[in-house]
Formats: sequence, C-alpha cells, structure tokens
Amino acid sequence: MARQNYLFTSESVAEGHPDKVCDRISDEIVDLFFREGPARGIEPKDIRVACETLATTNRVVIAGETRGPVTLTHDLVAHTARMAIRDIGYEQDGFHWDRAKIEVCLHAQSPHIAQGVDASGNKDEGAGDQGIMFGYACRETEELMPAPIYYAHKILRLLSEARHSGKTGALGPDAKSQVTVRYENGKPVAVTQLVLSTQHLDDKLTSRDVKAIVEPYINKALPEGWLSDKTVWHVNPTGAFVVGGPDGDAGLTGRKIIVDTYGGAAPHGGGAFSGKDPTKVDRSAAYAARYLAKNVVAAGVAERCTIQIGYAIGVADPLSFYVDCHGTAEVDEAKLEAVLPDLMRLTPRNIREHLGLNRPIYGRTAAYGHFGRAPEADGGFSWEKTDLAEAIKKAV
Repeated sequence: MARQNYLFTSESVAEGHPDKVCDRISDEIVDLFFREGPARGIEPKDIRVACETLATTNRVVIAGETRGPVTLTHDLVAHTARMAIRDIGYEQDGFHWDRAKIEVCLHAQSPHIAQGVDASGNKDEGAGDQGIMFGYACRETEELMPAPIYYAHKILRLLSEARHSGKTGALGPDAKSQVTVRYENGKPVAVTQLVLSTQHLDDKLTSRDVKAIVEPYINKALPEGWLSDKTVWHVNPTGAFVVGGPDGDAGLTGRKIIVDTYGGAAPHGGGAFSGKDPTKVDRSAAYAARYLAKNVVAAGVAERCTIQIGYAIGVADPLSFYVDCHGTAEVDEAKLEAVLPDLMRLTPRNIREHLGLNRPIYGRTAAYGHFGRAPEADGGFSWEKTDLAEAIKKAV
C-alpha cells in the first residue's frame, strides 16, 4: 500500500534562471520558424527545428539543425534571441540584451534523420527519435497537477509578474523556489519548508529585506492555512544574490526537465522539450501523454494516472502504451490501454494535428512548467484541455 503520511519537495526556477534563459531562446527560435515558414511558402508540417542554446557572461551561442525558410538569416535568429533576453529583463553589466555577443551556428537537418521522419508513399511520418515519454495527472490541485511543483511555479510566476509591472523593482530576473509539502492520508495539507533565492539589484538588501518583499506574493500563491508558525523559511539563505543569470552561472537548454514536468512526482523519459519542433516525440508525445492522463483523471475514473509511450525512430505507431493508476482506478487499466489510443491515435502526425502543435506557441512554455497551465485561445497549452473526459467515461 502506498504511503499516506510523508513530506515531498519540488523546485521551480524563474524565467531569468540561466538554463531557462536558454530554454526561452531555443523555443522562441522554434516559434520564429513557425511564423516565418508559412509567410515564405513553407508548410508548417515541413518545418524542423532542433535548437540548443548556451549562455554565459554577455555571450550566447545558438546551435542545432533546422529545415524551413532557406532565407531565414542568422541576423534574424540573433535578433529573436535579443528580444527574448530583453523581455526577460536582462539589462545588467554581465548580461545585457543589447550588448551580449550572439553566435548562431544553425545548419541543415541531417537527410538521414529526415528520411525516417518524412511521410512517403504509404508510409506515415515516423517518430523523430527513439525514446520513452511519460504523462501524469492527479487530484491534488484544480489543474490536476502535483501540489509541490504547482505551488513552486506559482510563487515564481507571481513574483515575475510583479517585477515586470514594477511593483518589485528591487528584484532581478533570476530566482529559484522550493516547496516541501506535508501529506496526511495521501492529501497535501501544509508547507513545512519554503526556499526562495531571488536576485536583487540593490547590494545593500539583506535576506530579511528580501523576505519582506516576497512574503506577500508567497502568501497569495499558497492555499489558505498551508503556511503557519511551524513553516521554516529560507529566503536567500546564502546572503547577497546580486550577480545572477548567465553572468553568475552558465546556462544550457534542456537542463531543467523535472522542473518542466512534474517536480519528481512522476517518471520522466529523459528528453528535454525546449528547442524542438513537434515532430520530436520527446516533446509532442510527452504533451500527448499528459493530455490523456489528465483526461483520465478529469473523467473521474482514477485519482492518479501515469501514462508511458515508447517510440522508435522512423516508426509512426508507438511500440508500447502503458497506463498505471496507482491503485486508484475505477476501471481495469487494461481497458484504458485499449480505449485511449482509439480516442487519440498516437502517431507523431496525429498528435500534432489533434493538439494543433504546428504553431508558434512554444516561447511561453519555457518557464513555470509545460503542464498545469490554462489552455489558450490561439492553441497554446492545448494539451491541458479535458475534452476527452466524456468520451473516456462512455468508453470504459
């Protein structure tokens, strides 16, 4: 029987964290290709991007493989990166959107990879690589996300909104949060430890000063009663945090995969999302797995649901499909394994079409989690919809 009383911790990092700066740049370049491709006569289905970014003190290196608008210049890619850095808020001596040197090293996609992915004759589009992808949902929050990661994200998102609006001008873009939640009878009930490290631009501020700035936003982020006089706070526990972002620590695309997903509450296949177009099943199939798991829980047939999907490069249909409801299912999990792929065929092409993924919707996913966000009118976060719940109820 699963443990019912325990502590569980998850962390989040803000949009200005060095790795998240790189994720944002990489995803903005994916969006750039999806914006510019159709404008230049390239169908969205033919666009390919696998983009990695490295950032350090006033230097950004963008590398990877692409297919799309042949006239998409390196200058436009570099400009896109600068605008992402500017939007995040970096105008510091060690990392400045206008002064950083940006090197673009993008080149054409390997034809050997392309031949395995592209449809031809009677062959459907194959997966862009081998791998395993996981999706998860649970009833711990209204968004059907695990509570620790959901609230770790929410704290930083509220602080970011306040910083952009000018309400917390003393704070910089770089920040990390960590929330330890106490579970009783399997339900999250309280925060026992709270960690927040946030960059501040005034070197005279103490940890106590920073706590006074952030405390109202933390109180707003967490459910009523979850903080108490027993909660232990660690705000900028090392003291001053003035040098931040890529000036303080080099960043790379794809290093925050647990932050991006479920905070460690569910398995992860190992593949990062940012910088990849949706032919890459690391991204699209992970979105599909979340979509199906969330709809299972929304349908009321389980309290928790984990889904695994396995793929081989160049092969359209999954090698395997696995459902685990952790002892909470109201129906046979084998029945769900039979029904769900009928409700949504899990080939790369069908995932993209079903969820509308061939669009410039990725820059906004780079920080504060790819899951647990409201679906947007232009198709962003479409994998968070629960429009299959009624069909699942009827089918099982």
